[in-house]
Amino acid sequence: MPNKKPLKPKNIFGEHKYKIGVSGAAEIGCCSPGATRLAEEVGKEIVRQGCILLTGATTGIPHFAAKGAKAAGGVSIGFSPAGSKKEHVNTYKLPVDFCDLIVYTGFDYVGRDLILTKSADGVIIICGRTGTLHEFTVAFETKTPVGVLQGSGGTADLIEPVLAKGYRPNTKIVYDTDPKKLVAKLIKAIKTNN
Repeated sequence: MPNKKPLKPKNIFGEHKYKIGVSGAAEIGCCSPGATRLAEEVGKEIVRQGCILLTGATTGIPHFAAKGAKAAGGVSIGFSPAGSKKEHVNTYKLPVDFCDLIVYTGFDYVGRDLILTKSADGVIIICGRTGTLHEFTVAFETKTPVGVLQGSGGTADLIEPVLAKGYRPNTKIVYDTDPKKLVAKLIKAIKTNN
């Protein structure tokens, strides 16, 4: 019988440095003008800098980040609050495009936020509302590096002033107004964290 070499599993996602989650407003009314363009650019930069994008598989800012990641030829993984594709689309009214894979958590938004944030090596905050604040808090409490896109509106523009008031400082938070520089700073913070 001939010697057979064991099959080596194919890595369908390729070689990537890190998994970076993007958190932001699903409804963009609180965002600054141009925030969706910036989100798309962040998605592209995550891919250009060799990482995989994670989102909440939702509308608004995360959707634009996923669109950017796919435009750059990258991998985008979504974490849904729903327990199935049918529930994701029909009950939550969420999109399925721009994701290579959607994990249907079945844990509503609160549980989804926790799983998404804990699955990421780092998180980028763009604009945002209360759900984004929740994801930021999970990352902050678990000492996950966070990048904040300043000037994007909503929660993103509140984080630095709140932390500057003397609340527990966290050196694993980086800030920038430029998507390329922000992603690079976050990757550096992730490397330091590992």
